[in-house]
Amino acid sequence: MKLLNATDRYIARLIAVPLTSTLVIAAMLLVLDKMLRLFDFVAAQGGPVSVVWRMLANMLPEYLSLGIPIGLMMGILLAFRRLALSSELDVLRGVGITPARLMKVPYLYAIAFALINFAIVGFIQPYARYAYEGLQYELRSGALGASIKVGEFTNLGKGMTLRIEESRDKGRDLHGIFVRVDQKNGQSLAVTAARGRFLATDDPDTIILRLTDGVLVQRSAKLSSPRILSFSGHDLPIDLPKIETFRRRGDADRELTLPELVRVGSAPRTDAMTRYEVRANFHFRMVEVAMMMLLPLAALAFAVPPKRSTSALGVFLSIVFIVTYHKINQYAEAMGAAGRVDPALALWGPFLVFSALILWMYHVVAYRPGGQPIGALEALFSKSTRGLIRLLRFSRRKFGHAA
Repeated sequence: MKLLNATDRYIARLIAVPLTSTLVIAAMLLVLDKMLRLFDFVAAQGGPVSVVWRMLANMLPEYLSLGIPIGLMMGILLAFRRLALSSELDVLRGVGITPARLMKVPYLYAIAFALINFAIVGFIQPYARYAYEGLQYELRSGALGASIKVGEFTNLGKGMTLRIEESRDKGRDLHGIFVRVDQKNGQSLAVTAARGRFLATDDPDTIILRLTDGVLVQRSAKLSSPRILSFSGHDLPIDLPKIETFRRRGDADRELTLPELVRVGSAPRTDAMTRYEVRANFHFRMVEVAMMMLLPLAALAFAVPPKRSTSALGVFLSIVFIVTYHKINQYAEAMGAAGRVDPALALWGPFLVFSALILWMYHVVAYRPGGQPIGALEALFSKSTRGLIRLLRFSRRKFGHAA
């Protein structure tokens, strides 16, 4: 016996295209929004552009965890909406295929993507989040080799100031260089050079600034007048600032995997507030994944419009529904983490309410003849649309004649 018959394969193809498209579009929109902010942040910190792509790569698991439920909902909804508008859904039900049987393929998709999302939020996202925070730390501390900003004075270590007029070859070739060094013994050096280049040394804490065609001016209390020296080549050692190592993973609950959350939450030495935060984050991840098993039923309820109607209100409501659920979970997690409400009750309470609503909607559309769970909203939307059209036509006639 085949796992999928011809009807199942047809439904699977209908779901695949909008699911993939919605998932990619949702992820790209989130990435583009973050990309602009990261470019501003990296530019302000003076870091290399390549770090933006590394930071975005580490944010991708978090965006996928948000995009997968939306993609799953929209893929199933748009597939069944197409079946409903073309009357194929009525034909399938007329030949004896029950609504429960129609849910076979959507639930195969739901189970597969729920497992993927569980792996992402439970194990992949914590490591990616830690790597992202590490890159932010390195940018702020200068560990990524922040570039020298052209035309600005830049402090390099204690008592050293550098300014360059022009940078070529991606910062490898510097022109119009001014360096001032204030030493501990009261001496100071002022150096100007036509060109310069940074060179690495065997000591990871020291680099060499090799200057070409310049003038060095040395001042000291012991000297009656400044000492001036012209040079064709001069090496100036620069001590890099000491950078503390980044903290270990796990100082934030979002950086812990699910087994680690359980272990920290049940450890006797864990203080009360940390236990609340860890438990809230654990339940937040679990209810987000658990809701994916009910999305196929919600998608069917939102997909079927009233007879002789092509209203897309269900598509809009489905997006509002899933975004609202996610925001409520975020608020419930904050309440649970603060200890105001038990984390399990704060997160699983809304889940049960939304689950009951979904099951009722599915029962109405699947087992009540002509049932339409959002029928009242559809009627209101239709009346509002017709009223708006009449108002626009009236305004056009009135102001058109006046003109």
